[in-house]
Amino acid sequence: MNTTRFFALFLLVALTALAGCGSRDVAGLDVARARIEPLVFDEDYGDDVYFQAFSGTYLAATSLDSLYAHDSLKSLKVVVPGQNSVLGGYAGGVLTTVNARDFADFNALTFYARSSVVSTLNEAGFGNDNTGTSVYSAGRANIALNPAWTFVVVPIPSPRKIVAERGMFTFAEGFEVQNPNGHTLWFDDIQYANLLNVERIRANMPSVNKQYLIGSTATIEGTTTTFSIDGANVIVNHMPGYFDFFSSNPTVARVEGNRIRVVGAGIDTITAKLDTLDVQGRVIITSFTAPTAAAPVPTVPAGDVIALYSDTYVNRPVTSFNPHWGGSTTQNETYLIGGNGNIMYTALNFVGIDFATQKIDITGMTHLHLDVYAPVGTNIKVKLVAMGATGTAALQQPELTFDAVSVPSFAAGGWSSLEIPMANFGFTVPVDNIGQLVLSTSDAPLVLVDNIYWHR
Repeated sequence: MNTTRFFALFLLVALTALAGCGSRDVAGLDVARARIEPLVFDEDYGDDVYFQAFSGTYLAATSLDSLYAHDSLKSLKVVVPGQNSVLGGYAGGVLTTVNARDFADFNALTFYARSSVVSTLNEAGFGNDNTGTSVYSAGRANIALNPAWTFVVVPIPSPRKIVAERGMFTFAEGFEVQNPNGHTLWFDDIQYANLLNVERIRANMPSVNKQYLIGSTATIEGTTTTFSIDGANVIVNHMPGYFDFFSSNPTVARVEGNRIRVVGAGIDTITAKLDTLDVQGRVIITSFTAPTAAAPVPTVPAGDVIALYSDTYVNRPVTSFNPHWGGSTTQNETYLIGGNGNIMYTALNFVGIDFATQKIDITGMTHLHLDVYAPVGTNIKVKLVAMGATGTAALQQPELTFDAVSVPSFAAGGWSSLEIPMANFGFTVPVDNIGQLVLSTSDAPLVLVDNIYWHR
């Protein structure tokens, strides 16, 4: 393995021998640790390291390359497919291990990288083992690369928590506007280190107000830690598992590991620490009692219905019940009432239900139906988006507002069955390619939605 003047690598792998052969206090014994090995890739994969591609990527993107290497014989070559390539949407995956490793003695992932052209690496990091169960995934975004080798450092937010990890190295890269035909990346000398020039200076989570029903699980997103490396700030995006969360009112919300369980009605403030460092930002949770019963069961014959979401009917395919469009603050999850599923939208300002890739012909349907429950608020808006036979451009997108005086009416505190005549939308274009339904509000941030369907 090649050394470098850019950093000092300290391997703390020596175990302290326990002296004496007589009776010992078990409290003083060393705790068994996973393997402590910093090497991930140097001329070849580490002895128990292998590559797994992400779903939807170019599966054969990686190979060993002897043409370009950083002071060694071989590097890890990655071919990034071009725009609309049949090979895959992008190149990405993880270098993972057979057995877990302990990184508590290291404070950073380090590697060298180069690109065949001037490019920006979308993301590189660690903590994702490609199983879907990771809790310590972390990485840097938008890393500038060029044909010269660049030394990259990805600090670990809290090394003490990485004691049994298989996700050694993660990367993701797609085509860029300036490189529509794709490009090539090389990685080398991928290893973990204890760097003296890395300083943790700030930890953040967004300050937000969220509304939940009792029984929900609150989610925290957008957690980051900022480090100083030789005076330059480096931001690491990571999962919230690195933070320890604290509840100001445990009768409203309880912190259970990395989750916040809403258990009672009221207001709670969630704060956090990263080890001993106070995390900037806080989450204010306002919780409400759920409705005692689910929405009324629809009685329209199935042959007269086109459904998007209902336990009663066979639903049409939906790409997303929350595409997270720019400007939308909305989060969503499934909320069960007596075993009946509902979409729960929290922090709702606007949200799309997107089925534009499988548009629906609602010609002949006389009504759109939605069951809506909101504990507070005065209005809900419903928009339908008509598109052409090809593409996703909107031809027309009329919107209706429902409140206490509209017909049908909407009122907080109970189920509102919105039975909306299609004629009210006033479409002047064909409705044989409806691709989206959009919900919005000015003051109902928590909404349950069920039984979304058209019927005649």
